[in-house]
Amino acid sequence: MQRLAGIELGGTKCIAVLGHGPQILETRRFPTTTPDETLSNVLSVIKQWNAQGRVEAIGIASFGPVRVNRAAPDFGTILETPKPGWTGARVLDKVRSHFDCPIGLDTDVNGAALAEHAFGAAKDCRNMVYLTIGTGVGGGVLVDGQPLHGQMHPEVGHLRLRRAASDTFAGVCPFHGDCIEGLISGPALHARLPVPPAELDPSAEEWHAVGHDFAELLTHLMLTLSPERIVIGGGVTGRQPHLLERARKILPDLLSGYLGPADTLQLDRLVCPPVLGDNAGPLGALLLAAHALKSCDVMAWTAPAQA
Repeated sequence: MQRLAGIELGGTKCIAVLGHGPQILETRRFPTTTPDETLSNVLSVIKQWNAQGRVEAIGIASFGPVRVNRAAPDFGTILETPKPGWTGARVLDKVRSHFDCPIGLDTDVNGAALAEHAFGAAKDCRNMVYLTIGTGVGGGVLVDGQPLHGQMHPEVGHLRLRRAASDTFAGVCPFHGDCIEGLISGPALHARLPVPPAELDPSAEEWHAVGHDFAELLTHLMLTLSPERIVIGGGVTGRQPHLLERARKILPDLLSGYLGPADTLQLDRLVCPPVLGDNAGPLGALLLAAHALKSCDVMAWTAPAQA
């Protein structure tokens, strides 16, 4: 089985993993600081692993926006981002300068989507969305099991949606203000709620507008992409699981009977938490490494054991 390395490059932390196929053998975590410091830390670890036995391929699952068009001259480069110092960071080139093995790259949410599709909550689906709500809001979209790419990759977090009546929160996105990332991301909740989210009772009235915005996003995903599964990951819903339940309850009112009746069982099956938890991103990075090895049959992998 192939000896692979994966890099999950997130907005707040970076995770390096060594794996045999889908089995994670070693994991190292670093804070995401400057591009030079973060990537140097990760590459140092992979060099150590490579010295112990050849790393046959590397997968990079990066926060976005990042250029995923392989034909573009800046393929693998971070585009305009509020993350200080990262705009223009040539992530793929930095890794290529140290390793001559095949390297796969995609967004972190596409990587997580691939993992949940292969081993987790969406393994019986052709088309699915992996939505993460944390420092930002991102969506990975798979069509027939393959990541959706176009001019760029989907930027679900920057959709601007219908607001709840009387909600006047301006939003925190530096580009769009009240796009969905500016309304329900971790930083948005800290700015929007009267106390830190962890201190606010789940039944508090202030959660209603947040749940409405979340449900609006789910409605748009259902109507535009028609996914068979929407998997919700990220720290916000991980720490505030009541938000998912609140959004599910609001969904039928927003759909107003369109697409037929939406009962609790249907919505619980359609919109669900990840099976792989925090391992979705690292496993996705390993899948990207496997995809970079053209002779690798990822369909022959067996699902990793759950903790």
